[in-house]
Amino acid sequence: MVVVMKAVRLLALVLLSSGALALLMRAQGPVTTGSETVAKKKNSSSSSDPDAGKNTGATIPSEFKVNKNNPQQGTATFHTDALTVAVDVAVLDSNGHFIPKIPQGNFRILEDNQPQKITGFSMGEAPMTITMVIEFSNRFESFYSAAWFQVLNASYGFLQTLKPEDYVAVVAYDLRPEILSDFSTNRQDTYEAMQRLRVAGFSEANLYDALTDTVTRMQDIEGRKAVLLLSSGIDTFSKITYDKARRIVQDAGVPVYAIGLMQAIRIIADPYMGSIQRMDFLQADNAMRTFAKESGGMAFFPRFYGEMPQIFAQISQAMRNQYVLSYQPTNQERDGKYRKIKVELINPETNEPLRVVDQKGKPIKYQIIAKTGYTAPRPVE
Repeated sequence: MVVVMKAVRLLALVLLSSGALALLMRAQGPVTTGSETVAKKKNSSSSSDPDAGKNTGATIPSEFKVNKNNPQQGTATFHTDALTVAVDVAVLDSNGHFIPKIPQGNFRILEDNQPQKITGFSMGEAPMTITMVIEFSNRFESFYSAAWFQVLNASYGFLQTLKPEDYVAVVAYDLRPEILSDFSTNRQDTYEAMQRLRVAGFSEANLYDALTDTVTRMQDIEGRKAVLLLSSGIDTFSKITYDKARRIVQDAGVPVYAIGLMQAIRIIADPYMGSIQRMDFLQADNAMRTFAKESGGMAFFPRFYGEMPQIFAQISQAMRNQYVLSYQPTNQERDGKYRKIKVELINPETNEPLRVVDQKGKPIKYQIIAKTGYTAPRPVE
């Protein structure tokens, strides 16, 4: 009897162990070797298939046949080799006001002096996506200096001109660029970021690094976008050269609206500056103009604080109201070369420059703001 009881206990222990092992295996999932597949056919003794339960290694037949001599035959491929170029154009009068209602037929686009056929045309007002790139270096913007006050005055003044639906980000730079706030329509985020512009750190002002980093980050953003650059234009220690920075700004397709700082201060200090320092500032102004012009933006060099509201109004006019032109270049070569663009207003009947008049019939002087070129893509290898 004792032997029988021990046998029963042993049998129960074996069954309990087997159940626990099965439960553990079920929790772990199916255990396979490297050559097996989880989806293999289950072994079924009731199947009429004589090969049921055998892993024959057979594959599922496909009606799609690959021609070994021509692998691409029978393959559905979708591609296009046509290049399409989009150009944002602003037409402003002498007061910086946008000139609306210009018909498509009065626009002409030249690429490398060759007329192009405009295939797309639209005009409208849209929210803006702006990055404020602010020079905040101890080189010029030391605490409570005149340049420090001008930076804050311009920055806060521009923010007050934005509409609620506009997105804005803030980037400050000295030795390196720092994103103080990301794109947001919440002005509280922006003003909190501006509170950090109090005491400058480094004495370097690496404009080229900051500007190229910003436009590279923005180039894939959809819609109306631009950079508002508040800077002296001086670059002291950038890793990127001026020529390379210029090419990056050209290719990014992000208009740069540059406001040169310290113009009045420079006029006062001019008699005390040496020839090298004077030349540095002239080159700085030229760099700001070049970045703005070649990207399709504008450059301003205010001497008085009273000029700022008018400047902000011109930037708003140019950015919110634009004509968007698109065309397929006659030169479809993917050679990676830079191609110049020129946008003109013409009378289509005579091919002469278009004469724009006001409501009283008086001619209006106007300027056309558009990027000056683009770099053609290279062939995909």
